[in-house]
Amino acid sequence: MQVRIKCFATLSDHTPEGGVLTLPAGGTVENALTGIGLAPADVKLVFVNSKHAEMDAPLADGDQLGIFPAVGGG
Repeated sequence: MQVRIKCFATLSDHTPEGGVLTLPAGGTVENALTGIGLAPADVKLVFVNSKHAEMDAPLADGDQLGIFPAVGGG
């Protein structure tokens, strides 16, 4: 299956070529993160099809992921 991925802010370099990642059927958010070289600890928020999702959320062909880091400031 193919999912569209957009990484934001400091994670933007992890957005896959063409914005698409191929995963085996039954893949999860965590599998997608691993597939683009990110650990769950690197990520603060994930949205699947514009809805907040947990790391164990299952993905389906055509889903869209938005991946955001923790934002620091001061």
